[in-house]
Amino acid sequence: MILIPFSEMTPLADEIAAHLGAVSRPLDWHHFPDGESLVTIPNGLSGEDVAIVATLRDPDRLALPLRFAAATARELGARRVGLVAPYLGYMRQDRRFHPGQSVSAVLFSDFLSESFDWLVTVDPHLHRISRLGDMFGIPARRVATAPLLAEWIRDNVPDGALLGPDSESRQWVGEVARLADRPYEVLKKLRTGDREVDISVPESAALRHGTPVILDDIASSGRTMIRATERLLAAGAGRPICLIIHGIFAGNALEDLSSSGALRVVTTDTVPHPTNCIGVAPLIAGAIREITPQTMSGEGHRHISVRKGE
Repeated sequence: MILIPFSEMTPLADEIAAHLGAVSRPLDWHHFPDGESLVTIPNGLSGEDVAIVATLRDPDRLALPLRFAAATARELGARRVGLVAPYLGYMRQDRRFHPGQSVSAVLFSDFLSESFDWLVTVDPHLHRISRLGDMFGIPARRVATAPLLAEWIRDNVPDGALLGPDSESRQWVGEVARLADRPYEVLKKLRTGDREVDISVPESAALRHGTPVILDDIASSGRTMIRATERLLAAGAGRPICLIIHGIFAGNALEDLSSSGALRVVTTDTVPHPTNCIGVAPLIAGAIREITPQTMSGEGHRHISVRKGE
């Protein structure tokens, strides 16, 4: 297999390739002054299995280059083209909440299914959809980070008491707490806007005697983590460690979170960031091994048509 990462994903792609015994060869993404893109992928793809590696924290910017890369790989003779998207954007809008809204989760999954033969991602932010495969017309695998997070807690915060900042985090926090053999509590969140949230006061005595570990799958604006930190400190708990699967950190989110009283911020490397402490490459490599045999028959795959270049 040949892994073709976008530039920021090269370190992770190199690690995945090492676990697979594969080759990692980055693509070149040139930006013209008028905003258009030129994607150049490596030669020598004829008959090869290819995986594009791109984290989708900025999916609007990446969508067309992704499409171009997949189509060009096919044009150059790649046998199968998969997508490794450690962070998968556009999963929150999975239904029409108000008249006229687009159901972007379905539309984006269709877009990716048309471009790729298979997908591997890490802990997607699913709400009302129970299985990742229900969203896609191609084989799709979810990598679960709970064992890695639990291992990090056991090694670094042996007295940790886990806290989920909202009901959506229960699925992550409960599993990590079980694996780490630590107590946990899930708070209630009231969101009044994209950047306005309020959090209930924690009740667990364990949070006041151990080291609080706030666990969430995504930190974008950081407001949920910030309010949870403030509530913990107001309740008399110690400064918490914020443990995040996908650290998006839009704008000044990280600075604001640190200023709110967080003792430390730790993320996985699904989104490249200085806070990365937990590597997901071994798990992604395992998921690729599981999913690639299923792509050999080619049944049920939908692809965009490609006109051969001269």
